[in-house]
Amino acid sequence: MDAQRGAQNANGRSEDPALYYRVHVFCCVNERPADHPRGCCLAKGSQELRDYMKARAKEHKLRQVRINASGCLDRCELGPTMVIYPEGVWYGYRTKEDVDEILETHVVKGGRVERLMLQPSDKGAPAK
Repeated sequence: MDAQRGAQNANGRSEDPALYYRVHVFCCVNERPADHPRGCCLAKGSQELRDYMKARAKEHKLRQVRINASGCLDRCELGPTMVIYPEGVWYGYRTKEDVDEILETHVVKGGRVERLMLQPSDKGAPAK
């Protein structure tokens, strides 16, 4: 955890409190009608992938890590999508292998899975 969190800044104002989770993952599992033009993450297997990620994190006994299901993250065309905080890094993922790579590289080691990262300007499917 960041030692500076919870302290006071130079203006005497309290800083943000310490992080409750070291890593907090939000996986979109939103469902829309089948004919919706933007599609939805649920129809692309997001619930199964989120459940898999949660189970794998538990198997690896990852501490201070939370894997949550979320409602719409508003990046439907790129789905399934997830965002990882506190960094705010977004991923588009499709397979259990993608989930394993994100867990190992980002959550455990603090790195990034460049091939799956989404940028604010991304409008199409993530690169394979």
